[in-house]
Amino acid sequence: MQKVLIVEDEKAISGVLHSILSDELTDYEILVAEDGLEAYKLLEKEDFALIISDIKMPKLSGTELLKQALQLKPETTFVMISGHADIDTAVTALKDGAYDFISKPIDINRLITSVRNALDRKNLVQKANTLQKENSQLKKKVSKKYQMIGNSAALSKIQDMIEKVAPSDARVLITGPNGAGKELVAHAIHAQSERSRGPMIEVNCAAIPSELIESELFGHVKGSFTGAIKDKQGKFEQANGGTIFLDEIGDMSLVAQAKVLRALQESRVSPVGSDKEIKVDVRVIAATNKDLKKEIEQGKFREDLYHRLSVIEIYVPALDERKEDIPLLIEYFSQSIADEQGNSAKIFDKKAIEALQNFSWTGNIRELRNVVERLIILGNNPVTSDDVTAFVRK
Repeated sequence: MQKVLIVEDEKAISGVLHSILSDELTDYEILVAEDGLEAYKLLEKEDFALIISDIKMPKLSGTELLKQALQLKPETTFVMISGHADIDTAVTALKDGAYDFISKPIDINRLITSVRNALDRKNLVQKANTLQKENSQLKKKVSKKYQMIGNSAALSKIQDMIEKVAPSDARVLITGPNGAGKELVAHAIHAQSERSRGPMIEVNCAAIPSELIESELFGHVKGSFTGAIKDKQGKFEQANGGTIFLDEIGDMSLVAQAKVLRALQESRVSPVGSDKEIKVDVRVIAATNKDLKKEIEQGKFREDLYHRLSVIEIYVPALDERKEDIPLLIEYFSQSIADEQGNSAKIFDKKAIEALQNFSWTGNIRELRNVVERLIILGNNPVTSDDVTAFVRK
């Protein structure tokens, strides 16, 4: 239970205040200190949601208590009271950090209002600080999840391009094999852009049936097709003010491609079954493991959409093209997996790392992570080349 402290050397007044506040603040424990020194000693041991303090007191005045308490615990909230009230005293108390100042004789209604407002404000600040801390922690987790690991020339080139491209609103097409880390590039672009405070909405075009992709991207209205039991907001609208990441766009149907092209041209979308147009402000990043130029030749991908998407094109190489990054990736995965499982990270000895570098990684970084996790579970500590031979089939 949170506590409120009354600091008053006149017992008759402190008794009345204790009785009134005990009735009014049933969720708080009300304590009393007879002077500023006693109050300060209590504050050294515990926290108070609010301190209501007289100014004129023996041993340690309310003014000195306020100053010393805020040095000790800056988040402490004070309401000051005094029988020697004047404008200068009130201004000084407020400048020193008090929330409010009340003169004697005390208007009980005024006091209760001030106390409730002070506590409400403190609770709101605490909630805001908690949310800010949680949000900061979540951002760190998200940032770590999408961290690009390595110091190869190929990765350095990608990072240089991201730094140049991110501040603009240019559309980006990310190409490269499955598992190479295309989504990491997309998230890095968004995180370093002016849109980073907005949403980052991901759409896996390969995972959505062709008959549902339009509804997923642009939304639909109730009754527009069987199963449309209520209106649905599309991904483009959800990404308004931020970024939409169209992963595996090479798997999108030609019909949906035409709708995406129109959305890019006009910055407007129409939900399925509706004549209404919704204006959207969205940056588009797309990715594919396919050769879109070949797809265009075969009539599977619109050339005009390709040119709209590929203002900037970033190629993410296969892991086999940057094997010098494998030692750092192993170390990173070992630590991140240990963090997830609440264990200490396992070490991979030099010969184990060399053995892993000699493999061909057709599944790229995704495959490497899975192998590292397998070796952490089944192998020794440190993980040896014998563990690699026993548990990795290539």
